[in-house]
Amino acid sequence: MSKSFTTRGLTAAALTVGALTAALAVPATAADHHRAPRPSVEISDVQYNSPGRDDRSNRSLNAEWVEITNNTRRAVDLDGWTLRDEDGHRYTFDGYRLEGRSTVRVHTGQGRDSRTDVYQGRRHYVWNNDSDTATLRNDRGRFVDDESWGRHRHGDRR
Repeated sequence: MSKSFTTRGLTAAALTVGALTAALAVPATAADHHRAPRPSVEISDVQYNSPGRDDRSNRSLNAEWVEITNNTRRAVDLDGWTLRDEDGHRYTFDGYRLEGRSTVRVHTGQGRDSRTDVYQGRRHYVWNNDSDTATLRNDRGRFVDDESWGRHRHGDRR
């Protein structure tokens, strides 16, 4: 009986250790795949390569855009915020309020600003097709978000 008791005890101990090891390993694995919380305002999408031929028509210029999304329930005043590329082209939001859970598309060319679309009024492309970084800063010049493509270079985050 003591031999059977010892075997059962060792088996139970081994199962307990195995269960504890598995339980401790799962949270570590899950933590590795945990995504950081989304920022309140972010660059949510970029169309840096205008579809079709790059003929510098207003239609082609406006097919190049950056989307800015407000992930919060509250409106955000973007007045004075800037969107910039690596070459220093800068668009400054002027009196624009982005409603909660909304997106605005910033087009390169000319057009009439609306709640969902604003226009930089440029006659030349801004976003490089091969590699560039769109950087969003608030009205105090503080980094908010950026999006890179190509060589995945990042702008100055300070």
